[in-house]
Amino acid sequence: MKQAFLFLLTLIYSATFGQSVIVKTENGQIEGTRNKTGDIRIFKGVPFAAPPVGDLRWKAPKSVANWTDIKKCQAFGPSPMQGKPAPFMYWSSEFLIPEQSISEDCLYLNVWTGAKSATEKRPVIVFIPGGGFRSGGGACPIYDGEAMAKKGIVFVNINYRLGVFGFLAHPELSQESGHSASGNYALLDMIAALRWVQKNIAALGGDPGNVTVAGQSAGAFAVNFLTASPLATGLFQRAIAESGGSFVASPIRPKLTLQGAEQQGIYFTKSVNVSSLRELRGKSADDILKATGGLSSPIVDGYVVPESVMDIYAHGKQNDVPIIVGWNEDDKIMGPPAKADAFREQAKKRFDSHADAFLTAYPAKTDDEAAQSQGNSNRDESFGIQDYIWAKMQTKTGKSPVYVYNFNRKLPAANPQSQFGAFHSGEIVYAYNNLKTLNRPWESVDQQLAEAMSSYWVNFAKTGNPNSKNLPNWPVYKPESDNVLILDKTIESKPLPTKSQLAFWEHYYGVEK
Repeated sequence: MKQAFLFLLTLIYSATFGQSVIVKTENGQIEGTRNKTGDIRIFKGVPFAAPPVGDLRWKAPKSVANWTDIKKCQAFGPSPMQGKPAPFMYWSSEFLIPEQSISEDCLYLNVWTGAKSATEKRPVIVFIPGGGFRSGGGACPIYDGEAMAKKGIVFVNINYRLGVFGFLAHPELSQESGHSASGNYALLDMIAALRWVQKNIAALGGDPGNVTVAGQSAGAFAVNFLTASPLATGLFQRAIAESGGSFVASPIRPKLTLQGAEQQGIYFTKSVNVSSLRELRGKSADDILKATGGLSSPIVDGYVVPESVMDIYAHGKQNDVPIIVGWNEDDKIMGPPAKADAFREQAKKRFDSHADAFLTAYPAKTDDEAAQSQGNSNRDESFGIQDYIWAKMQTKTGKSPVYVYNFNRKLPAANPQSQFGAFHSGEIVYAYNNLKTLNRPWESVDQQLAEAMSSYWVNFAKTGNPNSKNLPNWPVYKPESDNVLILDKTIESKPLPTKSQLAFWEHYYGVEK
């Protein structure tokens, strides 16, 4: 009798939790799976645009063809075209896409939802992966959405075209576009994914009127461009950017016009030994990937991005939504540091009359001090000043609030070789409560920080305010106080620790106003 009862329970469990789940989307029915505990439905490899191959290479994404059979969406779709993933610098395998498969046919998204019906209207986060616009994708383990879905969010992550596949500009491409513009196909992919969410997320229990677009590194730069793009107006109500923005053109992030990008495209075409766009589209994806010289970042094209991000915000033309923006204490991407003497000489050569001010902000009396200053200056010019100016400009010309953080928790390391501090991308697993996806010797303080940080993100996605009674208060950013939330072993609001260093870059780039 007992065995029969247990068998019956097994059947009930299988019927309730183990079965596939089917949802009707605009294009047809999709079949997903459930997580091990049965409370989260998961749909992977959902197409949100037609494959951008053949004649659709370097065109704005087209609509998906409808299907009549039930489409199985139980495994990640192919990752965007890029080199074979291999761990490097800070980034272990958890930060990388799977080795298989990688394809030009990559416009897929993934959804995690705990909603039991289409009437729940849960808040939605659409996450844009990082990777320098050259690598990455939604299948990276650290972007898993189950933990956020358990907190009441419908979590979506997406793929988009990378490298030259996502950004090639060329006069012929501009001419055929119908908008006298080319490049920025990756941004158009993101906009297409957001439009898919508008049309389909209600069927998955999400609220199309409460969407937060979020991203890290290149994903955060993309979020910044989306807040500046008129094509994205109304597609999201909040924005989260972790370590990325595009307000200041620098040697690290040079500004490129459409005309300059088109000339770079002409050079790229010649390097591939073709004389026409038709021939270029006829090349294999591998041949295109191996070629050099193609553009791999967003540009001001006059269409997707009509003006520079700085000008758009200065004129109050941005998509005015509440924003979370911040960066990490060890947010640096650089090679071995120079010795003190060489660093001081480099500073004099680059900064000329500003050199003394630079070396006051970033002293280099000893080799150790010079190494520290090089890391700090790289962090501040690459990420800090971008996000700092973003917060200031939104406060100046927008009506929606900004919340600024510094993530300073040095991730625990298994050995000296993996001791990278609060490194670039290190905050992701905290923000999305995903410590389990990264192999580190986590301490209880890390679990607490991940629980708190992900709760801030969830609260923000729900209401536009990250605060709740169980969390340390995170004040709205005000330039006069420069208070930010420090995320570390202790969470506290305090004046921005690097204000004096960022003041140098404000002055150097002439953006103090």
